[in-house]
Amino acid sequence: MKKIILVRHGKSAWNNSNLSDHDRPLAVRGLNDVPKIGSRLREKEIFPDLILSSTATRASQTAEILAKVLAVPKSNVVYDTNLYHASYSVLLKCIQKQDDSHELIFLVGHNPGMNDFIAYFGGNLDNLPTSGQYGLLLHTDHWKNLRPENSTFWFVDYPKKG
Repeated sequence: MKKIILVRHGKSAWNNSNLSDHDRPLAVRGLNDVPKIGSRLREKEIFPDLILSSTATRASQTAEILAKVLAVPKSNVVYDTNLYHASYSVLLKCIQKQDDSHELIFLVGHNPGMNDFIAYFGGNLDNLPTSGQYGLLLHTDHWKNLRPENSTFWFVDYPKKG
C-alpha cells in the first residue's frame, strides 16, 4: 500500500509588491503554522520517504520546515518546477512517475490544483486551507497505478482544525 499526503504551502506574505508570485515567502502565520502541522504528523508517526515540492519560495520553505520537524534528510526533498501552480493532471503524472521504493510521499503545492486533485479523487472538501494536509491510501504497490478507483481517503488536517 502506498500513501500520499497533499500539503498546501503555508500562508504567504503579500507585503512586497516587487516580488513575483513565485518568489513570495511564507508570512509569519505560515512560519508558525507549518511547524505546528509538522508536529501533528510527528505525533501520528507519519514520516515521508520523499517530499516533492513546487519551486515557489512559499512551497519550498514549507517543504524544508516539514523536513526539519520530521527529520527527513535534505536529499529526500525534491523540487520540481512543474509543480508551481500545477493542474491536478500534472500532480497526478508527477506522483505516478515516482519510484516504487517510496511508500509515503508528501507533495507540497498550490491551489487550485490541490483542490481539483482532491475532487478528482472523490474528496468532499471545498478548499484545502494554507498549511492543510489531505491524505490518501493507495491500494496498489505501484505509483503508476494511482487512480481514484484504487484509493481511499485517509485524513485531512489544517491549522484551525484543532
